[in-house]
Amino acid sequence: MVRLLPSLLAADFANLERDIKKIENYADGLHLDIMDGQFVPNISFGIPVLKSLREITNMHFDTHLMIINPENYIENFAEFSNAITVHYEASTHLHRIVNQIKEKGCQAGVSLNPHTPVSVLEEILPELDKVLIMSVNPGFTGQKFIPSILLKVKKLKEMSEKLNPNLEIIVDGGVGEKNIKELFNNGANSFVVGAAVFHAENPEKAIKNLREIIDK
Repeated sequence: MVRLLPSLLAADFANLERDIKKIENYADGLHLDIMDGQFVPNISFGIPVLKSLREITNMHFDTHLMIINPENYIENFAEFSNAITVHYEASTHLHRIVNQIKEKGCQAGVSLNPHTPVSVLEEILPELDKVLIMSVNPGFTGQKFIPSILLKVKKLKEMSEKLNPNLEIIVDGGVGEKNIKELFNNGANSFVVGAAVFHAENPEKAIKNLREIIDK
């Protein structure tokens, strides 16, 4: 089953409830990018925003921690999240963090920056619910998709077939109508879509169009 996860980072922060209501019955969840200004060159939002959002929607919260020392914040974010993804590059004791996430009742994921090969996850792949492949350098919405990511997704798919056939393979960054079908054909089964949805004149229609492209 293909999943589409609009990224809150691309929404209108002066009208978050309005934008969420536009897509909550059509998307498969809400992707929440937590940035600390240290691991990535941007600062986004944190626990108070997640708490407020949880009060207005029951959507699946897919929380992506782009922060250093993520183990210090798992318990806080788990209170409002359904899934938590941490970066391989920011996690010294990755196995411990993955177990920490699961113990809090959340799905556990690991994200890779564009330069990081999928081979680094070979030992821990059987323990994961999802892997998030960054197809742009993390930090800002609206960036251009890096074409070489297609091969990276294909490699991860081949690895998952041997080690974790039920793995959710997510692509995040520059995903839209021009590349979503090719990403799907190479093995991705979930997509973070930011500007392609929230910057569209009709976000509901934008989500439906992306599903139709994959179905064809």
